Amino acid sequence: MPVSPADGEDLARAVADLYREAELALLELIARLLGSDLESPRWVERKLAAVRDLRSGAETLTAALRDDATGAIGTAVAAAYARGRQAAVAELGMLPEGLRAFAERAVPNAPVVDRLAAAVVVEQDPVWVRILRAVEDIYRSVVARVSGTVLTGVMTRRQAAQRALDQLTARGVAGFVDRAGRSWDMASYAEMSVRTATGRAAIQGHTDRLAALGQRYVTVSDSPLECPLCRPWEGEVLALPGPGGERDVTLPHATDDGRQVAVRVAGSLPEARAAGLLHPNCRHSISLYLPGVSTRPVSPPHPGGATYEDTQHQRYLERQVRQWKRRQAVALDDTARRAAGARVRAYQGRIRALTAEKQLPRKSAREQIGTAR
Repeated sequence: MPVSPADGEDLARAVADLYREAELALLELIARLLGSDLESPRWVERKLAAVRDLRSGAETLTAALRDDATGAIGTAVAAAYARGRQAAVAELGMLPEGLRAFAERAVPNAPVVDRLAAAVVVEQDPVWVRILRAVEDIYRSVVARVSGTVLTGVMTRRQAAQRALDQLTARGVAGFVDRAGRSWDMASYAEMSVRTATGRAAIQGHTDRLAALGQRYVTVSDSPLECPLCRPWEGEVLALPGPGGERDVTLPHATDDGRQVAVRVAGSLPEARAAGLLHPNCRHSISLYLPGVSTRPVSPPHPGGATYEDTQHQRYLERQVRQWKRRQAVALDDTARRAAGARVRAYQGRIRALTAEKQLPRKSAREQIGTAR
């Protein structure tokens, strides 16, 4: 059966949920400490004295998140690799019984799984370091902004605190910019990196099993919602080992002994992946290529006429929902909480309209910021 990066999407979501829950708990901790004693003339003094409590609470939450996430990452990568292996076994139904039996008996490649999981854990280091720094930075910045604004008489302390919190939490607790210049909140970054790893593990498990059984070629699916990076590889035959480059080869027929089949190979799988195929959120899959049996896949147009751009617009709306939910979490009074809730509902309405019009699946999990523990 075909395998794709999406095979690990649910596994990555489980890890991201841990980050979303931790983020919400941290936001509520900040808002709770800042929102107390707002009418006191010694508010600034008391808030600065509470930094130690904030730091202690943030350290406890971050340590728990790190332990939970490390274990969940290892479990997710191992499960994705196993799914890829199982997919390869399922594809061998047309091959000799001996090969199928061997495929089912072979043990997982534990070093590969461990290496993939360890790489993801290392990628999380900037997030965990950033969390502790960001929480205290947000807290101190709000205190400083409120103090300065109230002294000028522009607004009340509550109004100033709410405005500062909204601005500083717009990108999440640990919002940061990566080397490519992209902005992330910590849950989105964690989900992206784990989704990348689980997708890679599923593909690796699939190709490792095929290669161990002497299978050298796979074919790429067709998708109506493909991105420009993947489009050139749709329906093509790719080689698992060896150099890339377009070439013609003659291969024995998969089921008819004595027959030869001329096959055009577009390149190698590593080459295609380096060019962007099977990236995170990629809708394509690969499957075992059987000479003379496999046919070039052709996907019908999307039933709702949706395009790749529509899927990206949906992602934008989901990010807006999460942003306003974060504002709701740091609301200091019912008025601010209701206003943020109204914006959440407005963006959710736009998502409902888009998904209904274009017949796209609504991914409600991508609109969540977690449930504080």
